Amino acid sequence: MPEDSSPETHLSYNIAVIQPVNDLGQPVGRPVDGWTPRAVPPRTPMEARLSIVVPIDVSLHAKELYLASLDDPDGRSWTYLSDGPFSTFDAYQRWLSRLSEREDPMVHVVIDRRSGAAVGIAAFLRIDPSHGVIEVGHIHYTPLLRKSAAATEAMALMMSRVFDELGYRRYEWKCDSLNAPSRKAASRLGFTFEGVFRQAVVYKGRNRDTAWYSILDREWPSMREAFTRWLAPENFDESGRQRQRLKEFVKPIPMME
Repeated sequence: MPEDSSPETHLSYNIAVIQPVNDLGQPVGRPVDGWTPRAVPPRTPMEARLSIVVPIDVSLHAKELYLASLDDPDGRSWTYLSDGPFSTFDAYQRWLSRLSEREDPMVHVVIDRRSGAAVGIAAFLRIDPSHGVIEVGHIHYTPLLRKSAAATEAMALMMSRVFDELGYRRYEWKCDSLNAPSRKAASRLGFTFEGVFRQAVVYKGRNRDTAWYSILDREWPSMREAFTRWLAPENFDESGRQRQRLKEFVKPIPMME
């Protein structure tokens, strides 16, 4: 089932904000009433109609992931990741073990419900419970998952955990500014482009200017509804093609008071 292939877009909305000032007449940020630190994401499954997202078990998932990745013979899906491609399973398994041995990043596997196979990975990282900020990254979808409705559903499941279950305030997406597919995906999934951090990273012996994107807690309800409507079975025809694009279900975000 193909994903929406629309060009990069951004949510557009108007915000009316009465800027608070302190006793010295200086502008300050709006109060965050009743804020308390959030919990770290639990290591429990996230399930929906097409996919299950579970914490990785390298001994269980590595072989399936590696075999599925072999359908990407020229390795182009690894170009903008810090590691890979891997010429042998042993090298891939060692990398996956190193990546997943820490609490942060918290690596997850996307399981295709129909086949029961592991078809991609994604991680929560830079987890900051004190400020309610978390990033999604280390995303590597094999060809079996790429451009499918399950790929979108997996991202929606992770967002729902962050916002609905845990109450975080901000969810981030960062990528090489030259990674056009990743930037397009971020925009399609409801993230807002915030700018480029120049010369932010050196990886694979080359410079990376990093593009920053985010989605905020007040923006999430609109995207949650859009995901629900886009992923509904009736939005796909008999051959699995979408009837309407995801962006057609996105509603303007209410103005702040």
